[in-house]
Amino acid sequence: MSGYRLAVCAEMVFLDLPFADRVRRIAERGFEVEMWNWAGKDLDALAATGATISSMTGYLRGTLADPAGADELLATARLSLEVAERLGCPRLNVHGTGLDDRGLPVVPAAVVTPAMWFTAVRTLTRLAELGERAGRVFTLENLNTAVDHPGVPFARAADTLALVEAVGSPHLRMNLDLYHAQIGEGNLIQLVERALPWIGEIQVADVPGRCEPGTGEIHYPAVAAALHRLGYQGVVGLESWAAGEDDRALERFRHAFT
Repeated sequence: MSGYRLAVCAEMVFLDLPFADRVRRIAERGFEVEMWNWAGKDLDALAATGATISSMTGYLRGTLADPAGADELLATARLSLEVAERLGCPRLNVHGTGLDDRGLPVVPAAVVTPAMWFTAVRTLTRLAELGERAGRVFTLENLNTAVDHPGVPFARAADTLALVEAVGSPHLRMNLDLYHAQIGEGNLIQLVERALPWIGEIQVADVPGRCEPGTGEIHYPAVAAALHRLGYQGVVGLESWAAGEDDRALERFRHAFT
């Protein structure tokens, strides 16, 4: 029996249902639930589902690498912490910069300068301090710039790992997204081994297409075996579209990681 738990992102499956009903449907199938932006959602309805909300977006706007953007990120992170408390959500996810509705960076960066790195570490240190006071963990997610998120700074898993290591707080961890890492870097099992002490959660989808495990080139049962061997105790979250029927996608995910 593996020591990790499985979650499913409610933003990408059961899209014909209202959001709270998606959450309920996922929970009924034995999974924890992940969600993105909380603004505009019926928080009372989400709390009433009784689902375990495993992860949510931890800010509304802002960036890591410039002072004004950092202040905005931290201000909206405080609001997000209030929502996380209400929903009992332990992890709040952030990126190198705010993303628009298409996943494109609000503040793109063709080059990341040393000054940007310094500012990002300082911003993330302040973010971890907020998390510590609230008893929550912020996770910094790697993204790919080749397909989904061109222009995002600090996008590679190597970048997010370096930033999390530099801060060195238990209240800042990596959200290691293996779909993005496969596109940007590959060598997934070696990456998991290297990053394991700093991982707050792992997200998965297959490549190409960003659908459930078994639809593309990644052999996720091998990743699952490595996680078992390494004693990973956290969450593995399915953040993917369904290639066909939604329940079938969830079962393929469960099968790959069981």
